[in-house]
Amino acid sequence: MAQVYVLGAGTPTPTATRWGSAFALDVGGEYLMFDCGPAATHKLVKVGIVPTRVDYLFFTHHHFDHDVDYPCFLLCRWDQSVGKENQLRVYGPTLTETITDRLLGENGAFVHDWKARVNHPVSQRVHVNRGGTLPRQPPSVLAKDVGPGLVHEGREWRVMATPAEHVQPFLDSLAYRVDGAEGGIVFTGDTQPCSSVVELARGAEIMFCMCWDDEAHMRAMGENIGQCGTEGAARMAQAAGVKRLVLVHVGPHLATHGPMEQGIGDVRKIYDGEVIFADELMSVRLP
Repeated sequence: MAQVYVLGAGTPTPTATRWGSAFALDVGGEYLMFDCGPAATHKLVKVGIVPTRVDYLFFTHHHFDHDVDYPCFLLCRWDQSVGKENQLRVYGPTLTETITDRLLGENGAFVHDWKARVNHPVSQRVHVNRGGTLPRQPPSVLAKDVGPGLVHEGREWRVMATPAEHVQPFLDSLAYRVDGAEGGIVFTGDTQPCSSVVELARGAEIMFCMCWDDEAHMRAMGENIGQCGTEGAARMAQAAGVKRLVLVHVGPHLATHGPMEQGIGDVRKIYDGEVIFADELMSVRLP
């Protein structure tokens, strides 16, 4: 049974109940993450998954609300390891390799941290007490810039990507689909309604789709370009024939009672499948 944990269901605007985007997926005992927004590492532990269990991380794009916790996740996963874990594989659009090197490379922003932990006697002792052996190895991450098509195949799953329409040409954006024995799971990332994401999601069991705000409110505020709101998310889900639509990347206005209930009603006028309004730390099972 596959299970998705919603670690981040919000936007760049921090609120008491949601902030940024991040998801963890347990499929066949393998753990994948999609995006790594604010406090994602802490939220991962809150749902019962330690960072060393996660072997794959996929970025939709490199806005900070989707990747700002990346250095924390990288360093925590490495620091807590005993050297027997699988090498972390990180995939994402352009800049994924560059950002990883800028964080952990020999001239990276956190080289001072990992070199101190590799070489200081107390840090070495903590590592040995945890079950590691000396000499302690530096962080080693396989990061790869990817585009549309097959991204990776695991034991019981595969990940496909397609372009998403968000803030081009400033950043590249991808949507992902994970297919396993129980069906397909789609993470749209940030996107406006577009045919590429609809085709990726065709017949999927679940689609986690950004839903920034009420569509009429977005149009009135000039915020309806490069983003999905209530109507856009509903139209894509209906066109793709997905069975369940999970609304994520929800803005502060739509997350308040009143607009929330109206927004769910507006979605249901267009989309005839099951609608889930995501809260952080909730989980969604497949099937």
